[in-house]
Amino acid sequence: MKRFKRMSPPSFKGESDPLLAKSWLREIEKIFQAIRCADDDRVTLATYMLQERADVWWSSLLRTRFEDGAVEVAWDEFVRLFRAKFVPEHIQDKMEQEFLSLTQGSMTVLEYKARFVELSKYAPHVVTDERRKAKKFVMGLRPSLRMRLVAFDHRTLDEALNAAFRQEGEMEQYLEEKKASQKRPAAPFQRQERKKVAHQSPQRPVALGSCQHSPSGKKECPHCGRAHGGSERWKLVRKCLKCKSSFSREHSVERHQPQQQQLRQQQDDQGDLEPQLESLR
Repeated sequence: MKRFKRMSPPSFKGESDPLLAKSWLREIEKIFQAIRCADDDRVTLATYMLQERADVWWSSLLRTRFEDGAVEVAWDEFVRLFRAKFVPEHIQDKMEQEFLSLTQGSMTVLEYKARFVELSKYAPHVVTDERRKAKKFVMGLRPSLRMRLVAFDHRTLDEALNAAFRQEGEMEQYLEEKKASQKRPAAPFQRQERKKVAHQSPQRPVALGSCQHSPSGKKECPHCGRAHGGSERWKLVRKCLKCKSSFSREHSVERHQPQQQQLRQQQDDQGDLEPQLESLR
């Protein structure tokens, strides 16, 4: 027992992680080989290091199956019982499948790496060397990161991890800058220009000289008052566009006579009303 304790043997509390149980059993067997422990003493020394849940399990097993220790337990039998309890095969198979399908998902690169390392112990045949381990790690990254790293040959897991960590930091910085630029208010002159455009009234037709545009898009002739194409059509045909007669000075005078007669009549009427208004004052 003294020689065994001097080797600082690890204790086992019955953790649910099969890897911890396998690791404890492997360390105990290494100590037995180092001190050349006899097979008859191995069960006694190993069970001395069991604590809490593991110690409760072994004490119960001694009472029910080995008559409180009256029946001697061989080392191979103890190993079989221990593995069945703390290193079940179905748990190991489940962990292996989880490792094979592991992807980063919503985890950060560091969180993904920690889970990757933990589960890789259940599938040592898949990651037989560092290069294979690095490749498996890269293929499980998010697509946005994987496409940036897959073309490179990473020799170790740490090399792939550092590259992924740098790319993740650059992407996060880019997204933060983009988000900040979207929240930044528009410049004052931009707001004024937008306001000016929003309140700008529709443009009206602009008169050129004495010609105006009709709704149909044709100009109103200053001579005939009609809307037609071309410019001053009466000059070309030398005819009045209303009566179709040849244009002459007499025609112009005759055309304006009705207007002059109407003006004289209005002046006469106004003269007749002045005496009446004067008598009423």
